[in-house]
Amino acid sequence: MAMRSILPDRLTGRPAAACLALAGVAASVLIGKGGLDTVVGCGIANDELPSQTAEDWVGHADHVVVATPTAEEDTNRRDFKVGAISYRTDRKVTFRTDDVLWSAKSPRRELGKDFDMVAAGWQVYRESGNRTKVTTADAPRLETGHTYLLALRWTGGKWTVLGEGAAVPFDDHTTAQGEWCGRVLSKEDIALGELFSRSDDTSLEKVLFGQDEQAVKSALADANKK
Repeated sequence: MAMRSILPDRLTGRPAAACLALAGVAASVLIGKGGLDTVVGCGIANDELPSQTAEDWVGHADHVVVATPTAEEDTNRRDFKVGAISYRTDRKVTFRTDDVLWSAKSPRRELGKDFDMVAAGWQVYRESGNRTKVTTADAPRLETGHTYLLALRWTGGKWTVLGEGAAVPFDDHTTAQGEWCGRVLSKEDIALGELFSRSDDTSLEKVLFGQDEQAVKSALADANKK
């Protein structure tokens, strides 16, 4: 059986997901009844808003930015009295706004030079005390040392991305290059994943694979005209 055939369609729709499998990661992340986890949590997303295409981004976001995490701290600790996990935390990640590629005509909130978002954090095992990464389903974890394309929406008094398709690795100003699901993907991994990704995938990440800010701006401008 080919590796790709055991992965759900939604997951194989993103180039990064395919290259994770092809890089041999799938053996370590497949958990339980065909579900997916990582080190911990790279499963199937269930987003409230569409987040895959340029049309989704201009239809629902307030701003699309290139941003770099500059600091993080643990937040929202949850303790567990029983079980292998002692506690879990989220992370409050501070981002530097490197470039604003698009903004809605009437954004819900203006974006400053820096902004905060809550991202997946850590889980700590009771017996060993080991800290393990928690990751967001089918998306980057948003780690310092990397850069991202983010489609941001102000909701509930905080910045969030639209969904798993609205956070795209962007190291070296290159779409789909960098950290994904807590792992750093090489150019070779990504290129190999592209060969096996779905031909009907019209996500911004797939369409603009390997391209820079100007390509993103053009795609958003075109989508805004529709």
